Amino acid sequence: MSDQHAEVISIAEQRAARDARRTEVGDAARPRCDAATTQDRRCRNYAVVGDRCRVHAPPSDPGESGPGDDPVGPAPGAEGVVAPSDDGRPVRSDDERHAPAGGGDRPGAASGDRSGASSGDRSGAASEDREFAWAEQELADRGFGRAIDGLALLRRFADDHLVDRLRTATEVARRRLAGDYTIDEFGFDEDLTTSIMMPLLRPLHRSYWRVASHGAEHVPASGAGLVVANHAGTLPVDALITRLDLFDATGRHARELGADLVFRTPVVGPLARKTGATLASGDDADRLLEAGELVAVWPEGYKGLGKPWRDRYKLQRFGRGGFVATALRAQAPIVPTAIVGSEEIYPLLFDLRAVARLFGLPYFPVVAQALALPVLGPFALLPLPSRWIIEYGEPIHTAEYPVSTADDPMAVFDLTDRVRDRIQSMVHRNLMGRRSVFL
Repeated sequence: MSDQHAEVISIAEQRAARDARRTEVGDAARPRCDAATTQDRRCRNYAVVGDRCRVHAPPSDPGESGPGDDPVGPAPGAEGVVAPSDDGRPVRSDDERHAPAGGGDRPGAASGDRSGASSGDRSGAASEDREFAWAEQELADRGFGRAIDGLALLRRFADDHLVDRLRTATEVARRRLAGDYTIDEFGFDEDLTTSIMMPLLRPLHRSYWRVASHGAEHVPASGAGLVVANHAGTLPVDALITRLDLFDATGRHARELGADLVFRTPVVGPLARKTGATLASGDDADRLLEAGELVAVWPEGYKGLGKPWRDRYKLQRFGRGGFVATALRAQAPIVPTAIVGSEEIYPLLFDLRAVARLFGLPYFPVVAQALALPVLGPFALLPLPSRWIIEYGEPIHTAEYPVSTADDPMAVFDLTDRVRDRIQSMVHRNLMGRRSVFL
């Protein structure tokens, strides 16, 4: 072979040879479509309705092929596969070029669903359909019918954002592995919180507890601010959901002030630090507010989390008003926040105080779900899917008070009671307005 020149074969000759081989191995037994493409080339799809493929079949007689009629042709849900153009990629018929992109067999792709889509969205969907059609045509040409079925199944169940989600997940993994993220002096890892923790919580916020949020315009869009909310639910889930709600509504991360037990708990403590929580101390709160951060606090603490079912939605004492003194020193507005729905996720029936003292815990709850343990097993301990309401009230502007007010205990207590009464009235108003606990 060393003394011979390589023979150059054109693409047209390769295509002709490939077509000849297909005819020799049995394509003659399966007639091709007799129609022509927009490039005046013969359609390469298999004929399923007379001498026409599914695309070029007359509209009055769409035809139905049995499961054995087209073992390697286009799969169900992939009728958009048509004859390829000169470059080997498929070309849609004139009717399909004006049809809504995505087809009617994909979830959420009905004609009415895309009426408000922008031209960019439509072009993106059309491009995606062309790529699927090209892949299906190539698989059909090579006789991989089962692979076409798998591709059609993937196309049926993949939503429009699948590629974006995969791309985002890949980028997050790359940043985490490369160490391309920052952690502030409090241990807050914003990349971890925004890219991983928030997406994990969002289905609970939107679909499980179906949170309705009101009054987000009262939260400062920039600069220091203190969000003060009621606390309940046996476990501090309301703090996580409120932080997510604030982030989705304002784009700001609320830096949570937590009790020392949280940071002494294995796994939970380091994770709380990484997601932005810090110790509920005056020094940390002062530093955060001075830096212009949005801070969130639940002053009831364990008294609110561990209160019995009979005291639901009755706010407990707000401590000694340390959060008010902090807001006064920073001249930051206080945003009263009412949370309705968290009380019902784990109805607390009993508090085994002897057991709590034995383990050094503030309370040891026995919730209503424990009664179903013999029947449902561990699934009984899932939180109940109550419907939540979160309302952010009008801010109390501490700038109206002199900074020296923070050193006046009576003034601090009065302002603390004012904040507590405001939240209690908001809770009662939302309780009166909701139709049902779960609906």
